[in-house]
Amino acid sequence: MGDQLAKVKTSVSELDLDAIAPSVQEALDAGEEPALILANMADGMAAVGELFEKGEYFLADLVLAGEGMKEGLEVLEPHLEAGDRGGKGTVVLCTVKGDIHDIGKNLVATMLSSAGYTVIDLGTDVSEDEIVGAVRANNAGAVGLSVLLTPMVDSISDVVRALESAGLRDKVKIAIGGACTTQELADRMGVDALGRDAVEAIRIFEGFFA
Repeated sequence: MGDQLAKVKTSVSELDLDAIAPSVQEALDAGEEPALILANMADGMAAVGELFEKGEYFLADLVLAGEGMKEGLEVLEPHLEAGDRGGKGTVVLCTVKGDIHDIGKNLVATMLSSAGYTVIDLGTDVSEDEIVGAVRANNAGAVGLSVLLTPMVDSISDVVRALESAGLRDKVKIAIGGACTTQELADRMGVDALGRDAVEAIRIFEGFFA
């Protein structure tokens, strides 16, 4: 691995946020392949996830790493080929209707993008019809639903029913996450997986597209 690529990975894994975007630019200037730079960013983020699971990093560190990744991706995006950006598959992400919380969703979106997925982020307070439209328009293989507010959990079943009515449910996997979600809720709503944090969510989507 070239020194510039190693620096990209290290700047992410060690949470050197001010160095992430500049290290990406330096790697580009040194002639490194954009796809390799992206792979090293992803490796750095994977290392952050491992340290989070070991208890050495905390949720705030994950959020900071995600922000740094966004800045790095902004520098890298114009240089990536379409296959580099989203070759692993397409995921529709959103916070469900009636809920406007987005920190966890945004972190998952950044981590998925850095890992090579195409992410269609619909934002917050998203209706089931918008989700169905996005799945159909983008030929998505998975949907990620974030919900933080307990009164809004029924929006999950609304999405499942809408995908069934549209004839799309058997073509997409659905994962949910958020403070109020449980495995019992996931089972009751008829979704495929529950992610308790962004690191677990990435592992789930990797499994969906394996």
